[in-house]
Amino acid sequence: MNWIDQLAVYLVIGRKDCTIHPPIEVVKQALSAGVKTIQLREKKGNMREIIQFGQEIRKLTLEYHALFFVNDRLDLAQILEADGVHLGQDDIPIEEAKKLVPPTFKIGISAGSVKEAIEAEKQGADYIGVGSIYPTVTKEDAKWLGIDGLKMIRHSVALPIVAIGGIQKENIPECKENGANSIAVVSAITRSNNPYQSAKELVERWGAKL
Repeated sequence: MNWIDQLAVYLVIGRKDCTIHPPIEVVKQALSAGVKTIQLREKKGNMREIIQFGQEIRKLTLEYHALFFVNDRLDLAQILEADGVHLGQDDIPIEEAKKLVPPTFKIGISAGSVKEAIEAEKQGADYIGVGSIYPTVTKEDAKWLGIDGLKMIRHSVALPIVAIGGIQKENIPECKENGANSIAVVSAITRSNNPYQSAKELVERWGAKL
């Protein structure tokens, strides 16, 4: 499977996001349901515990032939032997990150405007995370970009776009129709009573013909 196709349903997860089931169980259920990309997003906390959690995710993603990304922290991504890193606008510049990683290592970057998306493409990003497409409860500082913003970015760059922010199974078709190559979710899976079923529905809805 092409790595871009693996991004299709992209689970972003931190331990605090999982309010019902143990975090590693959520990861396993999502992978079992067909999710092919997991991003570890831990903004703060005990680094030893974060590394241990990351190692558990890395083991599962290898078992399920899925991609593993780390949010923000290139050093942590290297320690965990991840497939890539997802950078924010204030993180290490892409050109500097590329000096430290092998050619196969993927670098994504968040883009909240056309300007940021164009700059990410110029710098050599492998994909961009675009959002927030809809209002979201999992990232308090997220700016609401909306579908119109997604559409404008799609018309401005050729990079694969991962739409994020308030994504649920009901709005997947709208994201897909307006240029998203994949969708990233947090609470739609991490806060579900049945993470497996929720992930399966998202995967099936993404794969369905419009």
